[in-house]
Amino acid sequence: MAHKSLANYVRKGQFYQSVVEDGSDIIFIVDFNGKILYHNASVEETLGYKPDSLIGKSFFDFILPNTLADFKRNYQTSKRKRYHEGVEFQFLCYDKVYKYLEFNSINLKQKEGLQGLILDCRDITQRKKDAEELMRAQKTKELFLANISHEIRTPINGIAGMATLLSQNPSPQEQLTYLNAIKSAAENLKVIINDILDLASIESGKLKFERIGFNLGDLLKALIDTFTVQAKEKGIDLRLRKPDAEVVLLGDPVRLNQILINLISNAIKFTHHGSIELRVSLDKREAKKCVVRFEVQDTGIGVPHDKLTTIFESFSQADASVTRKYGGTGLGLTIVKQLVELQHGKISVHSQEDKGSTFTVVIPYPLGKAEDVADTVHHTVANISYTLKNLHVLLVEDNDINRLYANSILKNWDCHVEMAENGYVAIEKIKNLSFDLVLMDVQMPVMDGYEATKAIRQGDPSKSRIPIIALTANATQKDIEKCLAAGMNDCIAKPFTPEDLFRILVKYNPTRPVFPTAVPRLTSASHPGIDLSYLQRVSNNNQAFVNEMVQAFLQSIPRSIEEIDHAMQTENPQALARALHKIKPSLTMMGLGEIKEKVVTIEGLSKTTPAHEVHASVEHLLKSLREAFQALNSLSPR
Repeated sequence: MAHKSLANYVRKGQFYQSVVEDGSDIIFIVDFNGKILYHNASVEETLGYKPDSLIGKSFFDFILPNTLADFKRNYQTSKRKRYHEGVEFQFLCYDKVYKYLEFNSINLKQKEGLQGLILDCRDITQRKKDAEELMRAQKTKELFLANISHEIRTPINGIAGMATLLSQNPSPQEQLTYLNAIKSAAENLKVIINDILDLASIESGKLKFERIGFNLGDLLKALIDTFTVQAKEKGIDLRLRKPDAEVVLLGDPVRLNQILINLISNAIKFTHHGSIELRVSLDKREAKKCVVRFEVQDTGIGVPHDKLTTIFESFSQADASVTRKYGGTGLGLTIVKQLVELQHGKISVHSQEDKGSTFTVVIPYPLGKAEDVADTVHHTVANISYTLKNLHVLLVEDNDINRLYANSILKNWDCHVEMAENGYVAIEKIKNLSFDLVLMDVQMPVMDGYEATKAIRQGDPSKSRIPIIALTANATQKDIEKCLAAGMNDCIAKPFTPEDLFRILVKYNPTRPVFPTAVPRLTSASHPGIDLSYLQRVSNNNQAFVNEMVQAFLQSIPRSIEEIDHAMQTENPQALARALHKIKPSLTMMGLGEIKEKVVTIEGLSKTTPAHEVHASVEHLLKSLREAFQALNSLSPR
């Protein structure tokens, strides 16, 4: 009798127009035993069944078998409740594929006194796929963080361990061994951090590519020279085949170098015997453009066939055990792939386990001319310095040592230099004198670099377009964007090298001639804890310059110690941060890297930590600064 009444209910269509046919949801009417009495037209659209074709069949016959028991339990609950929401299940479609659905039920016994249910069903297949993808991504990132944590801890532990051994009066030979180990660990740490920062820049869309001329043959030769010693140490034959690579291209040589360095590094890492060959050829060469093909072939461990599609994914290597055994972030190939594709290129891999791999990169480049290479000499001038004659530069810097350092380099290149200790003085000098370029410190008293730049841009139209280059110790992407937003043209991170400065001078004054001069070999100070090799290099071993820089540091450091101590005693975190920031570049130039790291750490803490909590760290820093003063003073000529 109940079935008959329920059938009459369906035929009468008491809810028919308003709910069933006007909606996009799938509607079933079923009795308490699961028999289908009605379904609407959406069943055909979503599940593939013709109208009325499921009537009389059991709803349970279409449920994924290994989930049927759970579904029946939920179904029984629906029979007892007036409404039952959010029941997920998988339903067999006409094409024999199970689709994820979710129903909300209305109990007709509670509402109409009839033993049946209205099942309002929705297709949740995409939602389930999204959830699974999110879960997969979450697990992948968790694995990445675990790997990264391990990779970062390993070199840090090595550095800390070697530093401890250095404090235990080792022999000179042991000192050299420990220092080399620290240097190696620091380089590994830098690679990891650079990988993470590169990926962040790429994924945020903020990575910019240069378009400058470079000689492909020169780039390849320098690249192979970089890896020759490493390959020989492993007994691997490293070869370069470039029959027609002597060509000038227009593009970003630094990013191309990064791509090839990553591929060759991987080849050396995963190859234990045999050879590695870099093959370069020009495809589709036309009058103004060509396609360059790079192939890195090795005889290494290879990549399993089922992993070939995942090795370019973020946060993954072919296998987690690979990360544990060989190290690395698992980001290298991800970065390579994105760098290639951002230059409208393609990358592919062919590999066999235990036989080797071949990575192929194809990138289109416009063809350049010999004169286009003038702007890029800085990419291959590791052993060359240059003089730019008669360039008029305004150097805006409040730190005495930084001013002396930059001024000495510029004068060594026969530049005409005017100096200003803050932004206000700089504006006045620009009003009265003519300059080709301004080097602008960012953090200064009276008027900082941002304010000064804005004032210059809004000032005399004949001088408002002068190139302004930021000098900043905080060279994060956010800091760079802030400098550019203020109207500056570019940034140099402090402490900068002569090559960094030269690149900027040429970039913003490209028509000026350059004159090469040889740079002598470097020497370093023999006093323990002091390394003046950086000053010796930038001055072409000019001892008078080195002495002048040391004297300037000795004169400024007592004042810096006093400022830091006063800021700590008065519990003024802003003043402490300013004093610490001001001294950082000077410490690097004096070869006091360890003290600089302490300064960086305390500067960061001073912005977020109560003054009394950093008191002990500041006291230790002041002790180190006083010891450094004594050590440098002993080196200074009497």
